[in-house]
Amino acid sequence: MTRTLTLPPALTQVRVHDAFWSPRLEANRACTLPVLHGKLQEVGALDAFDLDAYAERGITIPKTHHVTPQMWWDSDVAKWIEAASASLVTHPDPALDAQLDDVIARIAGAQQPDGYMNTYFTAIEPDRKLTNERDWHELYNAGHLIEAAVTHYQATGKTSLLDVVERYARFLSGVYGTGQGQRPGYPGHEEIELALLRLYHATGRREHLDFARYFIDQRGQFPNYFETEALARGDNPQDFWAGTYEYMQAHQPVREQSQVVGHAVRAVYLYAAMADLAAADGDAGLRAACERLWDDLTRHSLYVTGGLGPSASNEGMTRPYDLPNDSAYAETCAAVGLAFWARRMAALTGDAKYADVMERALYNNVLSGVSLAGDRFLYENPLESDGTHRRWAWHACPCCPPNLARLLASLGEYVYAVSAQDVTVNLYVGSTLSADVAGHALTLTQEGAYPWRGDVHFSMELDSPATFALRLRIPAWAQGATLSVNGEAQAVTPQQGYAVLTREWHSGDRIDLTLPLVPRRVYAHPAVPQDAGLVSLAYGPLVYCVEGVDQDAALHALSVPRGAALSARFDPDLLGGVTVIEGDAVADTATTADLYTDVPPPTRPARVTAIPYAVWDNREPTPMRVWLRESAR
Repeated sequence: MTRTLTLPPALTQVRVHDAFWSPRLEANRACTLPVLHGKLQEVGALDAFDLDAYAERGITIPKTHHVTPQMWWDSDVAKWIEAASASLVTHPDPALDAQLDDVIARIAGAQQPDGYMNTYFTAIEPDRKLTNERDWHELYNAGHLIEAAVTHYQATGKTSLLDVVERYARFLSGVYGTGQGQRPGYPGHEEIELALLRLYHATGRREHLDFARYFIDQRGQFPNYFETEALARGDNPQDFWAGTYEYMQAHQPVREQSQVVGHAVRAVYLYAAMADLAAADGDAGLRAACERLWDDLTRHSLYVTGGLGPSASNEGMTRPYDLPNDSAYAETCAAVGLAFWARRMAALTGDAKYADVMERALYNNVLSGVSLAGDRFLYENPLESDGTHRRWAWHACPCCPPNLARLLASLGEYVYAVSAQDVTVNLYVGSTLSADVAGHALTLTQEGAYPWRGDVHFSMELDSPATFALRLRIPAWAQGATLSVNGEAQAVTPQQGYAVLTREWHSGDRIDLTLPLVPRRVYAHPAVPQDAGLVSLAYGPLVYCVEGVDQDAALHALSVPRGAALSARFDPDLLGGVTVIEGDAVADTATTADLYTDVPPPTRPARVTAIPYAVWDNREPTPMRVWLRESAR
């Protein structure tokens, strides 16, 4: 069914005022952003834009973190710019604004006369620039700079960085393409595709959309560009360290792909761009490919926490139903990218199943990537730990902290979607939306205590009565949801997962939605060998885990009886205030010192106390598990 083009609201159109999210957004603003800036300064990533000093230092830039100049440093700075710019929308801060101006001036000063912009290759290896897109990160860095420029422009109205990236995009579009004298190349690490589409939406300049389409269409064509490129620089294409172009989703044209393979972050960045282009162009082939790939991921390879990529060796995918828990890679960046893709798929199709996964990723794998204080981070997000997997203050590859920071700072773009004919509520986050709908100025205010409670309330202000559809997502787990308008009960008959209220709306109208929140057991498909005989616990969108510090038995010894009642209780003093799930359990006990015996171990009564996975590892080192043994009784 054809729908009017649906877009996320601008950053300036949404104000978040939510009991769950606001403290996390404040930690992001007040702690994470300055921590990131300080670390980027400490390791030399900011000073790298002083090209002469950078080149003189060669590869000896500070060893305090065992960091040397990196090909992707520009991207880390760009993501910080994007996060800081988004923060200015809701929290004007002259000091942060001036800090941004300083960094952007450094970037502009480092841009080359032809428009090229990459500190590493300009200062350290100028003879090797644009010679190895397979392995290096020039186009990836360019993408993040473009995204940063778009957000900075939208947040401040300044074009200082936008002018830089438009020059860079024009330079790159002269290098890459199918015309005479151009290289038929594309990035090994996808990112610039979705960035160019954001640039198109921000500027209306069709050449940016065309360039994005070129990169997407060219990917995986024969002969493979990465082999041609390797030969041109004197390398043997067969010596490719990853062994397969599946690693960067370049093994076949994107419209022919049906299985999510390779590096997880690269994959979801590509798919987000494909969905964006499908929406902008009405490209049915791209849309069909996105839907196939989505079904493959969610049916075969998505962790219950919304993470993806079980393998550290390729930071990505292995085979269907391979979902190890203690060695799960589930990179924070991959969950962030999944949220990008899911939001675009929800807008493209109007189907709430995509927003369901977006919510799962946001409330679980994304949030687990940062401590409650906002100053420590996770790259990998395992679903089981012996207590030694801890958040770190910094990393030799610090891509995840600024990626997570920019997503949190722009959370308002994920709560709603708006078209000329409807308003869609994808997330239940206390907030206020200001938008033009059906030719009228609308202010929609959302209130509630989600995800701890399921009562959500909306009120409207309109300049005059208006007829449009309000679409409220009914999560797949929300059995028995109820809905009323001005106290009058409404039938909840979801269309593609949304309760749709189409009527003439007036100022003062009130909508009340109740989503039943009860502890739930969640089971994996029997083909997942690592989760056979196990159960996980959930409450609303939150996946739960158990930490050893809360239990009276070792985690591996605990079993949750299948018929045992589970209860939920809000604890305002625990981990910033969380709902815990509690229930009766049994624990194996030892009656002999023998390592092996002929009789099963006896059990004793025990209790299980589970906390949201998002807040694990915020206390002392302790074992953690998402999946628990389940006993018959």
